[in-house]
Amino acid sequence: MAANGTGTELRTRARAPRIGFGTQVLLGMAAGLALGLAVRLSGASGEWLHLIGQIFVQLLKALVPPLVFTAIVASIAALRDLENAARLVAHTLGWFALTALIAVSIGIALGLLIQPGLHAGVDAAALHAPSTTGAWLDFLKGLVPANMLGLTASTSLANGEASTALSFNVLQIIVAAIAIGAAAVRVGEPGAPFLAFNASALAIFRRLLRWVLALTPIGTAALIGDAVVRYGWEALSALGAFAGAIYLGLALVLLCVYPLLLALNGLNPLRFFATAWPAIQLGFVSRSSVGALPVTETVVERLGVPRAYAAFAVPLGATTKMDGCAAIYPAVSAIFVAQFFGVPLHLADYGLIVFVAVVGSAATAGLTGATVMLTLTLSTLGLPLEGVGLLLAIDPILDMGRTAVNVAGQALVPTIVARRAGLLDMDRFADSKTAALAPI
Repeated sequence: MAANGTGTELRTRARAPRIGFGTQVLLGMAAGLALGLAVRLSGASGEWLHLIGQIFVQLLKALVPPLVFTAIVASIAALRDLENAARLVAHTLGWFALTALIAVSIGIALGLLIQPGLHAGVDAAALHAPSTTGAWLDFLKGLVPANMLGLTASTSLANGEASTALSFNVLQIIVAAIAIGAAAVRVGEPGAPFLAFNASALAIFRRLLRWVLALTPIGTAALIGDAVVRYGWEALSALGAFAGAIYLGLALVLLCVYPLLLALNGLNPLRFFATAWPAIQLGFVSRSSVGALPVTETVVERLGVPRAYAAFAVPLGATTKMDGCAAIYPAVSAIFVAQFFGVPLHLADYGLIVFVAVVGSAATAGLTGATVMLTLTLSTLGLPLEGVGLLLAIDPILDMGRTAVNVAGQALVPTIVARRAGLLDMDRFADSKTAALAPI
């Protein structure tokens, strides 16, 4: 009897329902909101929330360079087995441009309808030029790797002490990985040991990623709590029309445009979002497409996209596919600045906004932050860069929504391109049970 009881207990435990990854992240967001409100009401600093959240994002970002490098090299080796690989890449870039065109058109329309620059309650004393600006030559600089690791160093002076920080340029890592992968394939037999080592390293880094992702609910709670403590919603009052236009545009793209594009290509939008939601959530709370990149690639593969293509398209999208930061936001912001300063915009100016949104995201891919993209748009139009200072107060709040849309688009395009090329595993795409219960 004891043996039977033990066996029954084990079977019951094995059948116990598992909490899905997306549900865990939602619970983490709810816990973070409660923690943030509690800290604000208590008057405490909440630095511990900031520390935990930043550690989590830092762990994710630390895995990005080796994951991107090994995944791109492996994808180059595998792409040779895919038919029409060059055509696949061209279609990916074409869909990047098409969705950016739709997003920037929505941004321009909302800017003209809502007229946020005429309803701003901000003080002109907040005017100041940003410290970082975008330039078209940054595209060429960003393409050429400064070193094989894509690392860059910056030195800052604070309180009389100099400090040096290292960062990585994902675009440069992609370029270096493509070159090395192509060379390894080209040399034939001598490159086989390197490709085998790369495949082994990729498997190791993927296992490390799973360990880090197990901390996602904790990191989510800390990031949301820190956002509530640091920013609250008071700053939105003076720029309510501007923030409303941004979030309305983001909602239209995420909840209307993307589902329509999926449906037109014979894909169930609900199934897509149910699977991609963990990556979108992580993009929202972390405010980093690069930080969410490993999760985005995982959900894209879970949607049925071949790993060889996903490992190439998702990292490329994380640096150049930004419908939130590079299309909607600069379009509405440029119109806001023009209205605030009383500068009339003509048809040619709106054409320039579209051009910058479609092409400019690649020109600033090696840099960080939507501020760079905005300054590139303003300088192209000849608008005062000081207007950026008016918008920085609520930028972190807007950045959460912008990044969520960025990540959704970075998952959407590879899925649609794979579908149109006949590469998408439709059985896997339709497997809702696996998507809902399997851990990332």
